[in-house]
Amino acid sequence: MSMHARAAACLLAGAALGAQASEPCGTLHSLATHAGTSARYALAMPAGARPPLTTLVLLAGGSGHVDLDERSACARALKGNALVRSQPLFVAAGFATVVLDAPSDQHGEDGLAGFRSAPAHAQDLALLIAALRQRMGGGPVWLVGTSRGTISAANAAARLSPEAGPDGLVLSSALMAGQPGARKPWVAQSVFDLPLQAIRQPLLLIAHEGDSCPRSPPALMPRLAEQAVAAARVQQVLLRGGPGAAAGSDACEGRAPHGFVGQEAELVQAVRQFIVDAGGQRAAP
Repeated sequence: MSMHARAAACLLAGAALGAQASEPCGTLHSLATHAGTSARYALAMPAGARPPLTTLVLLAGGSGHVDLDERSACARALKGNALVRSQPLFVAAGFATVVLDAPSDQHGEDGLAGFRSAPAHAQDLALLIAALRQRMGGGPVWLVGTSRGTISAANAAARLSPEAGPDGLVLSSALMAGQPGARKPWVAQSVFDLPLQAIRQPLLLIAHEGDSCPRSPPALMPRLAEQAVAAARVQQVLLRGGPGAAAGSDACEGRAPHGFVGQEAELVQAVRQFIVDAGGQRAAP
């Protein structure tokens, strides 16, 4: 990341300190999804902002079941996830944000599991995108996935029509290497199992040089970029440095380079700059 970008990230982090300390996680909403199920999401907007705004749908990894609190709309699970942690910073950068919970039939131990790559999951995200466009005055809606959440994001972008799909796509610490032969078949899935050549939106790929999670090797990021042959534009960002993994953290968890720990502002700045460059941001001043 350039010195200019690092400076912007520092300013962004400073602007968000108050938001992280005092602002709620947003308002809780419910969406009717596949086969009579429902999914809850927390919608947060910059103070005083009015539509149209660019909305970022933040798709956590792991089980995807963030267990949103009914009163605060804050995540009670996966709180260490990179996108869940960075949500106040995205709001400080002028975006509306949505933290999406798993549908009501995907709250078991494995959460979304293999459903992440299912056509029905893509259609659920299409329903959310349509609802947000209506609520946000027609503003752009981007899908931002991290780790196993990148399968959800790429699945929707690849399967949905241009009208129903997102306006752009961000994949951070993408799940690029499954685990063949695992006891649970869905553990073998990766983004490469999806029709990446069908993605037509602007695509930002972000990885960390120090990510040692075997499911998201940074060395595979160029291969992912090469397969998105129809994307309107593709950019790869490789972050470096940072404090390293927190004591006792797993390499595939959020509080490690895999989750950009200590570099949340740099992550948000990279996303913001790409969306601006792609002509897709309608952000609050």
